[in-house]
Amino acid sequence: MSTTDLASAPEGAVRPRAGWRQPAPLPVLFLIADTGGGHRSAARAVGQALDRLYPGRFGPVLCDPLGGPGSARLLRWVTGLYGPAIRLAPWLWGAAYHATDSPPAAAVLRRTLLRLADRPALAAARAQPPAAVVSFHPLTGATAVTARDRAAPGSPAVTVVTDLARTHAAWRHGGTDLIVAPSAGPGTGGEPPWLAGALPVTREFWGGPLRGRDERAALRRALGVRQDRFLVLLAGGGEGSGGIGRRAAAILRRLPDVDVVAVCGRNRRLRRRLDRLAAGSGGRLTVTGFTRDMADWLRCCDLVVTKAGPGTIAEAACCGAPLLLTSHVPGQEQGNAEFVTRAGAGRCARRMRRMLAQIEDLHGDASRLAEMRAASARLGHPGAAADIARAIAGLLEIAEGDRVRARVVDPAAAGAEQC
Repeated sequence: MSTTDLASAPEGAVRPRAGWRQPAPLPVLFLIADTGGGHRSAARAVGQALDRLYPGRFGPVLCDPLGGPGSARLLRWVTGLYGPAIRLAPWLWGAAYHATDSPPAAAVLRRTLLRLADRPALAAARAQPPAAVVSFHPLTGATAVTARDRAAPGSPAVTVVTDLARTHAAWRHGGTDLIVAPSAGPGTGGEPPWLAGALPVTREFWGGPLRGRDERAALRRALGVRQDRFLVLLAGGGEGSGGIGRRAAAILRRLPDVDVVAVCGRNRRLRRRLDRLAAGSGGRLTVTGFTRDMADWLRCCDLVVTKAGPGTIAEAACCGAPLLLTSHVPGQEQGNAEFVTRAGAGRCARRMRRMLAQIEDLHGDASRLAEMRAASARLGHPGAAADIARAIAGLLEIAEGDRVRARVVDPAAAGAEQC
């Protein structure tokens, strides 16, 4: 080990003796798909938690068998329709969701279209036989079991559900050793064990909410936005959906004492449109795509206006941000708004006029906004990724204290590979 390696070892870690060689990290195959941003983000979160709790023990390998390198052209085409569908024809996506939301329909899907996902996942598993295979997408659970059975028999296969209030039938696969979900399992026979948990969030959210106005003011200064203005964050998940452009324009036009931050995800067309709007906004509109500062924006804003996406809700709750939910993707996001409003962490406003009225009302009611902020923080589970990491390590019979005298590696930056 070099001096740099020793310096990066966690405080309290056992120092290696002379001549000691560090064991190679155990490969863990993470199956994801970039339909939305939540699946990749959840995988990153669990990889970071594994590294924090078991430094040097695990080497996550990220593979997108649906739309990544080596995936079938038909699957790339199908998954590529997700973003346009939820933005332009959400009813069409909802119809597809409900048509496949039954065990028989999910089984047919696995035996036909989803068999095309086996080849790239199996190639990744054979290249580095994994100690465990973890699926973070409803359409990769059966693929995870196939890759495990053919390339690493005896290794556990785990499913991490990244939906919040609903669990599609495709998430459930009998060959999985463990399903980790935000809610308890349905309790029907023949299913693998369920672990009730929460959506994993990446490490920038683990610190929880800020403690007061002074900290939020300092954070706004660092981000380059005004400290004395009511700040609304507009978000629409990885696809930048939910009418962000129309909503940003309406707020700027109708609420002159409100500033806006718009997070466009991978929606480049939306970002170009909003960049033009920002140029004439007098500094009232800040526009970004995927950003490493999302936790900071959530911590320092006054209100998050977003569709009811599970990832955004989980991240906002970890930062104690009040929510105003304007829409949901039919199917997997149904029930999310009720989950938030029942807890007192947010409100709903489907129509534009209602959204503007709610922003104006909360702008003038600091005590109600503080109540919502506290309720949102109570919903947050910053330690969810650590709980999932412990569950995976438990299946491999690796104790948290068994740190193997290893250096710290960031799997998101250096140790993770993409198949």
